[in-house]
Amino acid sequence: MAESANQARSVVLLHGAGGGAWEWALWRGVFEACGWRVQTPDFRPAIDGLERTGLADYLDQARAARAAAGPDAVLVGASLGGLIALQLAGESPPPALVLVNPLPPAPWHALLPARTWPARIPWGRERSLLGTRRSLFDADEATCLEAFRQWRDESGRVLREACAGLALARPACPALVQISLDDADVPPAASLALAEALGADLLRLPATSHVGPLLGRHATRCAAQAVEWLNGRRGLRADSPQRS
Repeated sequence: MAESANQARSVVLLHGAGGGAWEWALWRGVFEACGWRVQTPDFRPAIDGLERTGLADYLDQARAARAAAGPDAVLVGASLGGLIALQLAGESPPPALVLVNPLPPAPWHALLPARTWPARIPWGRERSLLGTRRSLFDADEATCLEAFRQWRDESGRVLREACAGLALARPACPALVQISLDDADVPPAASLALAEALGADLLRLPATSHVGPLLGRHATRCAAQAVEWLNGRRGLRADSPQRS
């Protein structure tokens, strides 16, 4: 029997390194207001501790969240979460994929700035409000203060593995890539090249930081544009019938 025509579609929002589900608060509100069921999992350290946490641990957590959301769940990922969403989409295509300044797979990982990651990246322990303001130059003061309070340490192993250049299959699904043109962490050129290779639609975001699409002054608009794009895909409206 077909499910009710007014049942919400599902979306899984995957956050980036050093962040958490809290980063998606504005996007969650927009999606839920438009009738979507939203899952925003937090990536957790492995049982052996953060320093021994690897990318495979986060991938397993993302797979579990996707399974809980159901086979028709759309995948949305930002930064590291974008790379993870791309991996999952290559394993089994979702109805659609939205990537926000995604950490790029091979070969575009070569465009990333060269960085050395310690075993434990002290983004939480050594956070500062000034540094948060600099990285979130497109956000208001209240948002910067909230972000400052919630940054967390990250596993250096996760980022070393993610930045090493994963060879991922091209997902057989429609994709949208949102690109911050003032991204200091993932070069816009890398996101543009990835989008072209995926045959994805593009949304260029001028004067926007790496996390700006989620936390900046235009975050609600970015979320609404993602929903609008999804609604434009056949069968992806939140009020459309799902498969039986």
